[in-house]
Amino acid sequence: MTAAAERLWPGVFLVFEGGDGVGKTTQVARVCGLLAEAGHDVVRTYEPGDTAAGRRIRDIVLSPKTGDLAPRAEALLYAADKAQHLAEVVRPALDRGAVVVCDRYVDSMLAYQGAGRMLELSEVESITRWATDDVRADLTVVLDMDPALAVGEKRQQDRVEAAGDGFHARARSFFLDLAARDPDRYLVLDARLSRAEITEKILERLQPMLSATPVEPAGPGVSGAAGTVSS
Repeated sequence: MTAAAERLWPGVFLVFEGGDGVGKTTQVARVCGLLAEAGHDVVRTYEPGDTAAGRRIRDIVLSPKTGDLAPRAEALLYAADKAQHLAEVVRPALDRGAVVVCDRYVDSMLAYQGAGRMLELSEVESITRWATDDVRADLTVVLDMDPALAVGEKRQQDRVEAAGDGFHARARSFFLDLAARDPDRYLVLDARLSRAEITEKILERLQPMLSATPVEPAGPGVSGAAGTVSS
């Protein structure tokens, strides 16, 4: 049975994952704009930080000013962000039939706080599945690139980006492992492809799921938890 057939809500949940600096935000914007133009109710969102509580958590986990955090404390902060984000943004939008496009979700916590920080993966997964009520993406797009060519090129790095080469290599490997385990729910793309080619491949894979979602006569634009984002 395909992911589209298993959906438990009228909307579509699309997630973008991958290492830092691979172009997720660019593709989120491109896909959201095209879906809105086609008349879909689109909610563009991200983790961590797309709620009032989440913004405070984001500052703690990403700001270099925070200094060292125990890996378990970091994981629990990310889990709290996800719980609030799901309750406040993601689930209400899915229940009304919107296409929710999210920059990072559960897999990032598994890859970074689990594999990256070398915590017990089964424990991290248990926490994050509980925090999100086990709501899973209908499709997860993994943009893949050697971390040395992505995050390694960034001059200003946040706490996670500055975690070191080994950390990012472990995270990348885990993203690919997750995708290999469940190919029906994942689409892995080489982030070095052209922006247009990446977008085309995403929309081609997404199209069967979109056929079951309502379309407005005129595109309503792209909404977000903090307001409206023009397409």
